[in-house]
Amino acid sequence: MKRGTTVTALNAEQARLAIVEHTRRMADSAAAAEPGTTVPTTPKWTISDLVTHVGQTQNWVAEIIERRITDPTQLPTELAVAPTDSRRWHTWLSESSQRVASACSDDALDAPVINPAGDERPGTRFWLASMLNEAVVHGFDAAAASGRPADVGADVAAALISNHFAMLTSPTWAMQRADSAHAIRGTGQTLQWLATDTAADGAWFIERRPDGAVWEPGTRQTEVTVTGPARSLLMTLTRRLPLTGHDTAGISVNGDTGLAQHWLDHTAHIAG
Repeated sequence: MKRGTTVTALNAEQARLAIVEHTRRMADSAAAAEPGTTVPTTPKWTISDLVTHVGQTQNWVAEIIERRITDPTQLPTELAVAPTDSRRWHTWLSESSQRVASACSDDALDAPVINPAGDERPGTRFWLASMLNEAVVHGFDAAAASGRPADVGADVAAALISNHFAMLTSPTWAMQRADSAHAIRGTGQTLQWLATDTAADGAWFIERRPDGAVWEPGTRQTEVTVTGPARSLLMTLTRRLPLTGHDTAGISVNGDTGLAQHWLDHTAHIAG
């Protein structure tokens, strides 16, 4: 069983390309909405907030990797300034996504860089997965705000589901999100998430143990199984789509729905 590990079918080059592409799609969606438009999947944010967050985060992470920062006290304290003119968002986001993708070069993948999750991944590999998650999930947010479709490939979604579970079971999650880590402990309850559109890496098994939740790839007998396209599973896990109801995008639940909903209710990431 795994704590803080990531299983993914994506290689680094695929992840870098996906960061740039999904950021471009997010910029397209942002351009189709007014800057003050509320983002329905993150209702405390506007489109302008979303663009600012993604661009600033990409530049911030790029600097961490470029400077090979390993000491948390040396993390950048200044954030990039987003353009006030929404017509410049496309260029700004293109530059920020290209910068962070370039920072995550093959030469940097195993370089000494801080990994906030505290798991066994080299820091750059942690940031590569995190920046892909930012671009994809917030791209979905922007698409929802502008009424545009949000296409996410099954391989990208599957990689991000693995990253999602890696984060929730990482050594630092319990320190940063003690409430969440405590809530997803248990006495052996089991959950499973199954993607219907992936050839590999499309099944995730979770066990809630007294000392913390653990996960591993693959299938087992469980108390509840949530099945659907990888994109829909990812957006359900990140609370962009409901587990049940009229807008589940192909999600089905077999078993204890309350157990699956409890997991979702207590595993939201801080940002967004």
